[in-house]
Amino acid sequence: MRQPNDLNLRAVLSLLALFFFSSILFSQQVADINYNPEIPAPEYGTGEGPVIFIDEGHHNFHTKNGRYKSFSNLLERDGYQVEQYTGAFTMEELEQGKILVISNALNEANVEDWSLPNPSAFSREEIEVLQNWVNNGGNLFLIADHMPMAGAAEDLALVFGFEFTNGFVFDTISRGPALFNYEDETLISSSITKGREKSESVSQIASFTGQAFKIPENATPILVFDERYINFLPEVAWEFDNTTERFNVGGMCQGAYMKFGEGRVVAFGEAAMFSAQLAGSEKRKMGMNNPVAPENYRLLLNIIHWLDGKFD
Repeated sequence: MRQPNDLNLRAVLSLLALFFFSSILFSQQVADINYNPEIPAPEYGTGEGPVIFIDEGHHNFHTKNGRYKSFSNLLERDGYQVEQYTGAFTMEELEQGKILVISNALNEANVEDWSLPNPSAFSREEIEVLQNWVNNGGNLFLIADHMPMAGAAEDLALVFGFEFTNGFVFDTISRGPALFNYEDETLISSSITKGREKSESVSQIASFTGQAFKIPENATPILVFDERYINFLPEVAWEFDNTTERFNVGGMCQGAYMKFGEGRVVAFGEAAMFSAQLAGSEKRKMGMNNPVAPENYRLLLNIIHWLDGKFD
C-alpha cells in the first residue's frame, strides 16, 4: 500500500481550491432523469411498499425532487412510497412512515454561509424525538456530507453513538472519486454488502468527497478509509492552505449500520454516491450514474431493504 507523504499533501493542497472549488461548488448540479438502472425483481408492486420519508424541513441540500430525484425514483421503482417530510420532527408524523432519510440538512445560518460555526440543523427536542422513534422501531438513514453538513448533523449522530467530523476527506495519492473495495479491505463484507443472494452483492463502491466518522462498538462498518486518506478541517468550506488543520483517517468509516433498540440506523458521510447528477455545462456524471459507480445503486437498495427488515 502506497503511503502519503509531504509531496502528496502539497499536491493535494495546490489542487483542492482550483479543482474542487470550481468544478463542484459552483457548477450547476441537476438530476440525471435518464438514469434508470434495471431492477429485475422489485421488492413491492408499484406503490404497495411502506412509506419512506425524505426530510425537506431542515434546509436540506438533497431533496426528493431535487438532487435526490434519482434516489427517490429508484426506490419508487422498487415499490416504495417516497414522500417529502417538510416540517419539524414529531412522533405523530414519523409514525406515518417506516423509514426516514435525512440527507445534508443545514442550520439556517449556513444555508448561504458555509463557514464556521456550523450549529445543529435540528432542535434538541427533535433529536430526542428521533432517538425515541428509532428506539421504538423507526428506521433512520442519516447522510451527512463534508463541512458544513457534517457539523449540522453532529449532535443527532452522537445520540446513536456515531462521531462525525466536520471536514473534507481527500485521497493523498490520486484525484477523483474514492473507491472502496475488498482488495484494499476498504469495503467490509457484511449483510448489507452481500444482500440476500449473489445478484444483490456489491464488490466496489465509489464516493465523491465527504467526511469520516467513528462508529460505536455495536455498529458494523461498510466503508472504511485506509491510511492514504486525510481529513482537512477548514474554517470556510473548500478553502484550504498550509495552516488548515488535518489528520489521517485510516480506520475511520464513511458508512456503517446498527440496530438501536427496536429500530435500525444507517449512517453515511457522503451524499452524492446515492444521487445521479449532471454537473456543469459539460454535464459530468456524478453519483450512481458515474462509470466508476455501477454498483452504488445496488448498495442503496440493500440499505433500504435492511432498514425495511427484509434481512438481518
